Amino acid sequence: MPLSDFAVTSAHQDLAEQIKKSECVLFLGASVHAPPPADSPYKYPPEERPPTLGEALAAKLADDCGFSKELPDEKDLDLQRVSLLFETTKGRKMLVDSLDRHLRVGKKPSPALRMLAGLPFKIIVTTNYDHLLELALAGNGKEPTIRVYNPGSDQPTLDVTQDPSPEHPLVFKMHGDLDYRDSIVITDEDYIKFVQRMADKPAVHPVPSTVRYRMERWPTFFIGYSLKDYNLRLLFLTLRWRVDAADYPKSFSLDREPDRLILRVWQNSRGFVTFLTEDLWTLVPWLYKQIRGEEYPP
Repeated sequence: MPLSDFAVTSAHQDLAEQIKKSECVLFLGASVHAPPPADSPYKYPPEERPPTLGEALAAKLADDCGFSKELPDEKDLDLQRVSLLFETTKGRKMLVDSLDRHLRVGKKPSPALRMLAGLPFKIIVTTNYDHLLELALAGNGKEPTIRVYNPGSDQPTLDVTQDPSPEHPLVFKMHGDLDYRDSIVITDEDYIKFVQRMADKPAVHPVPSTVRYRMERWPTFFIGYSLKDYNLRLLFLTLRWRVDAADYPKSFSLDREPDRLILRVWQNSRGFVTFLTEDLWTLVPWLYKQIRGEEYPP
């Protein structure tokens, strides 16, 4: 959608204002690496893009581990299940080596990710394992504090000692980091353990207290996700379990075609989230211009 055709609503203005005040948590998923449309002024060549959907990454891992030979009757590839078979047949090291090859080697941040990294977010939560966000932040002159999910049940993920700022944001890698193999949440068993850990007491909670505190009070901007994902909705509610649903801070989800049932329940009925149905490559440049006062150069 060309920027000139963008119908700005009060929700768009509200989101931009919250980001401008640095009072919005950015929640970043893999689809932030989606390719720009053909008529976009921005370019993001295929060889620089990591897989943007779980199905695409699952297909690559399935080829690497011989999934179709092991389970020939399964046609629909589920990333968690493919990863579990990979780990049980070839080991964790080879699984992460394969992830590293597909997600890091030769990959670069998209212009959309670079734009988001240039906005004044103090807290960024991502389920991406790669380091493209860190590269985009460094490219904007920022020095983030990185915290990686700790799967150990007897100790918390480290928090920060100083309040985050736009120049020194806190980045929490909720599903792990490629450099810390045991931290990665990808198999069925990893997700079960992760959900169990989300119920841990504050002293050993896997989400840094600064992130939990702000997510209970600030709006959240989901980008690169579909809220049709059960795991994401569960995570969202778990992080706000101490907040009465009537007092939830506003949240926004960029989804060009939101699932109609999820939209009915989460937006129209419960008012948890406002869906913004623009293209990534339309909304993000608009936000950048609104907040920075200039267009991001192609």
